[in-house]
Amino acid sequence: MKYLIIESRDPFDSGDVPQLYALAKSLRADGNDVTLFLVQNGVLAARPSKHSDALSAVAKTGVQVLADEFSLRERGIAANRLAGGVSASPLDVVVDQLAEGRKALWH
Repeated sequence: MKYLIIESRDPFDSGDVPQLYALAKSLRADGNDVTLFLVQNGVLAARPSKHSDALSAVAKTGVQVLADEFSLRERGIAANRLAGGVSASPLDVVVDQLAEGRKALWH
């Protein structure tokens, strides 16, 4: 199966964000194709910090971790200064993956 997980919550304010990261890793461990797309305040975890270590760990499992370019710019986060394993991406990726029929979860 193919999954698109969209994270919009700030990991510094929302205690359940790590559970979503764990879900992404678990789905990938089961052999699924998984994209974790960070949008809105979810991109705050893409800056190098203790929360970005968790994102880098997700990426190391083979989950594609993307951060919305617009959300990054709105928050003053440079696309070339993201945590390891996180790439800046346009929102078009979400539209394309939904159009291909991925199962989606928005948090």
